Amino acid sequence: MTIKVYEVDRATGARKVLRETEQVVPVAEPIWSSAMAPCECPRCTNGIAS
Repeated sequence: MTIKVYEVDRATGARKVLRETEQVVPVAEPIWSSAMAPCECPRCTNGIAS
């Protein structure tokens, strides 16, 4: 599996490479301790956002 990071100019569609293509190895099981904490904003805690 590979990954390449770039940004796109919205006006012209031109791409600027931020990181060249790299080989990456997918993990079998993610490290859940590095996951983002649940959102505590009023919309999410009241069940409005989905």
